[in-house]
Amino acid sequence: MSLDESGEYRGRRGLDPELIKDIEKLYGFDQPAHERFLKMIKNYLTFDFGDSFFRDAKVIDLIKEKLPVSISLGLWSTLIIYLISIPLGIRKAIKHGSRFDIWSSAIITTGYAIPSFLLAILLIVLFAGGSYWNFFPLRGLVSDNFEELSFLGQIWDYTWHMILPVICMVISGFATLTMLTKNSFLDEIHKQYVQTARAKGLDDHKVLYGHIFRNAMLLVISGFPAALIGILFTSSLLIEIIFSLDGLGLLGYEAAINRDYPVVFGSLYIFTLLGMLIKLVGDLTYVAVDPRIDFEARD
Repeated sequence: MSLDESGEYRGRRGLDPELIKDIEKLYGFDQPAHERFLKMIKNYLTFDFGDSFFRDAKVIDLIKEKLPVSISLGLWSTLIIYLISIPLGIRKAIKHGSRFDIWSSAIITTGYAIPSFLLAILLIVLFAGGSYWNFFPLRGLVSDNFEELSFLGQIWDYTWHMILPVICMVISGFATLTMLTKNSFLDEIHKQYVQTARAKGLDDHKVLYGHIFRNAMLLVISGFPAALIGILFTSSLLIEIIFSLDGLGLLGYEAAINRDYPVVFGSLYIFTLLGMLIKLVGDLTYVAVDPRIDFEARD
């Protein structure tokens, strides 16, 4: 703990003493440790995070309002990354060592080396009215007149606002998955059962998608939770701040800056809970891809 010359905690600087007392009461610092712990468990199980200090609203209501934005951004980015990375990784494995494999690896490595926030700033300068062209909106998830638009107009307006943020997250996110897919398929291609399938007269398409695909995809699926968690909890945070997308990442950032502790703890809890659920989905997907995996058989 960092203390000043008077022996007081530096984090107390600039805070109203009454606010500090409210914080101590909110988190049970006026109670014994065991009662404080039980209260915390009860509140977290019932999603009772208290009220925001600066927004005059319940924390859970703020999270419900902001969470769809973050999930939308994360899911679209993850979907596009997988739609690009898996076919590209398979193609690179088939064409291993060719010119296509070499120049595509160079492009992938270059995209991976560019930080998403730096690419976001560059795209804003180039295409969002920064200094050159004004093709895309600078900020926000939808336009001010969104409610006045037709259904198709609302879809286009939403897509128009999402293009630059999603590009930033996709460019820096598909390199790892592409190389993982390539290496997984390369490992399977050289195994004995593949040689046996080819010796029986099966064509390359049946061998690839009938035998290799399921085994190779296990490793790719194992990386899905980590990929989605990374997009939701790291990349989306910076992108939401830069593009002023009113999501959970921006909410948590502003709460940390303003010392809005109930919102900070509530956001961290929801992030952690989502991470656990995503990992559970990843484990269950194993069974769908490869029926030979049976978790109940371990008992």
